[in-house]
Amino acid sequence: MTQGKKPAGKRSKAVAAKREAILQAGLSQFSKYGVHGATLEQIAECAGVSKTNLLYYFPSKDALYIEVLKQILSIWLAPLRAFRSDLEPLTAISEYIRLKMDVSRDHPEASRLFCMEMLQGAPLLMGELSGDVKPLVEEKSAIVAGWVAQGKLAQVDPNHLILMIWATTQHYADFSVQVEAVTGATLQDDAFFQQTVDNVQRMIIEGIRPR
Repeated sequence: MTQGKKPAGKRSKAVAAKREAILQAGLSQFSKYGVHGATLEQIAECAGVSKTNLLYYFPSKDALYIEVLKQILSIWLAPLRAFRSDLEPLTAISEYIRLKMDVSRDHPEASRLFCMEMLQGAPLLMGELSGDVKPLVEEKSAIVAGWVAQGKLAQVDPNHLILMIWATTQHYADFSVQVEAVTGATLQDDAFFQQTVDNVQRMIIEGIRPR
């Protein structure tokens, strides 16, 4: 090994760490100020890199924003990808609700930024939504529809069920200020988190339990 040169493994780890720091800084700034309000200078400072260094990894603000959104989408879709057809229907849906609440607790900035993009008409994410989200929802909706047809769930529309779970669970991240103002607590409070999960599960499960 040539003296003064880092091993390839260490260099690749350093590159990956710096890229991740920039993505996290982008998420932080974009979720506060939006894509138009955040600046590359702010993001670079937050990441602890120079603007020139940032542009080495991401050639423009839009390129960084899109990469942040793709990362968010991966996090956001993970619980749905994990939705299991081999479990009993009510157990599978309860587990899905819990996983979605975990995302709201652990990734509130990501959830809020995703919400902001949706409110703007998803101009930079529409392709990803059509390419990734729609087929995945169709796949999982088919599982729910099968359970309904077998009489294992009440007569509910699978798409509306999934949309309701999204709306309810993500509310606690997207409107966390309102939640805290009303309840005096956030999902970071373990007791409140468990209370929230239990109540959301109970209200949705009782609505879809077969009669």
